Amino acid sequence: MTSSRRQGREAALQMIYLADICRLEVDKIPDAVLSDEPLALKTREFARHLAAGTVSQWERIDQLITRHAKNWEMKRMATIDRCILRLASFELLADLETPVNVIINEAVEIAKRYSTSDSSKFVNGILDKIKEERR
Repeated sequence: MTSSRRQGREAALQMIYLADICRLEVDKIPDAVLSDEPLALKTREFARHLAAGTVSQWERIDQLITRHAKNWEMKRMATIDRCILRLASFELLADLETPVNVIINEAVEIAKRYSTSDSSKFVNGILDKIKEERR
């Protein structure tokens, strides 16, 4: 069974992915495209908070990821990996109530589900460096 926070992160990832690929504005993405199953109001709010926050700090987050992803350009990364890194980086920097290891573990599990096992290692390695930026 997936936790509501994991569902929220996955819905946020879907929004960030659509923002990246289709250049959609996060607040214009209908709830119907976010999940195979209906999300509770609190979960939808969490997802929208993460997605809107990530998009609002997109440039700063991309610079941060680029600095820590040695020999990797953002455009060369798999889109889903890039979006997972953006989402988790925002959460690491902005949601100080959530423990660092929870954010990283969630990102790694999401990478395993939506990308590859190699991607999960890639995501883990970069986020492990980015966590040092947290105040």
